[in-house]
Amino acid sequence: MLKFLIFIAAIFILYKLLMGDLNKKKEVKEKEHENLAANGVMTKDPVCGTYVPVGSDIRIKEGDNVHCFCSYECRDSYMKKLGAGKE
Repeated sequence: MLKFLIFIAAIFILYKLLMGDLNKKKEVKEKEHENLAANGVMTKDPVCGTYVPVGSDIRIKEGDNVHCFCSYECRDSYMKKLGAGKE
C-alpha cells in the first residue's frame, strides 16, 4: 500500500511540474507577442485576439484605422458586427 501511495505522489508531482512548465511557456509566448505588438511588428486581431503581422493580407480600413485579421472568418465576423452597429 505504501508503494502505491508513493507512486501516486510521484505521478502527481510530475503532473504539476509538466503543467507548470506548459503554463510558463504560454506566458512567455504571450509576453513575446505583446512586445512585438508594442514595437509595431504585430497587431492583435480585434475578434479572436490572435497576434498577426501588421502587413497581414487580411485587413480592412475603417477611417484612419487599419485592422488586421488572422482569418477571413474573423474579418467577416468583424464586418457583420460593424454592419449591425450602424443600424
